Amino acid sequence: MSRYVIGDVQGCFDELVLLLKQLDFDPANDHLWLVGDLVNRGPRSLEVLRWVMGQGAAVQTVLGNHDLHLLAVAAGVSKRKTGDTLDAILEHPQCAAFCDWLRYQPLMIDLGDAVVVHAGVWPGWNKEKALEAAAAVEAVLRGEQWRDFLTEMYGNQPTHWSEAKSKADRLRFTVNAFTRMRFVDQSLNLQLKYKGELDQAPAGLQPWFAVAGRKSVPRVLCGHWSALGLLQSESVWATDTGCIWGGQLTAINLDTGVVVQQPALQSYQSITQE
Repeated sequence: MSRYVIGDVQGCFDELVLLLKQLDFDPANDHLWLVGDLVNRGPRSLEVLRWVMGQGAAVQTVLGNHDLHLLAVAAGVSKRKTGDTLDAILEHPQCAAFCDWLRYQPLMIDLGDAVVVHAGVWPGWNKEKALEAAAAVEAVLRGEQWRDFLTEMYGNQPTHWSEAKSKADRLRFTVNAFTRMRFVDQSLNLQLKYKGELDQAPAGLQPWFAVAGRKSVPRVLCGHWSALGLLQSESVWATDTGCIWGGQLTAINLDTGVVVQQPALQSYQSITQE
């Protein structure tokens, strides 16, 4: 059995198929984890979603910001954005079933020797606290009031867990930390506006994974940050290598660390957006 993690697919279904061929992926024996953002920006979001749904326990995913955006648009609480490629899902007769499946996916998966998230784990949380925060969001998404939650999900405040006094604030902070975070400041406040290269970051900002004294969490398998690219350190494997921008779709073998990449067949987006 082989275990793999694959970075942000974002509707790049053709590249996903080619990458799986390179891996000789066998769902009867192998296991695959996806770091979220299954959909949007690429051309075949519907096909990606249907494929993942059809693989059963062999393929698991966490939720990314684009997956949550799909839920919000489908629920009528957010508008479609320039560059969205969600029409095939939104106009499909089974759209409601797709959304019901998606909202039951987790924000965080604990593999024991690693955790899977979309953007990262807030450096003030240890694994247990992160799982607890994720579970609170997952419970709301899976409940009857999930549409109400989506109406309160958007916004950059609060920026620190200690400032999240209400339930809505705690849920919003948790979503931002797991699905949007790149940088924090010296006080661990989320800094969500800057999305670019490390060496061009404004003074006082640092990547979430580079914080001195970051709480102990097993190796974090994540994506989200295409400007960061592939990163394999002792504590973090970042896997978003910008397939939608003409980069690659990346897989890493969890047991050997071997990287396998499928180049994009074309660039599907020309303006970098979150």
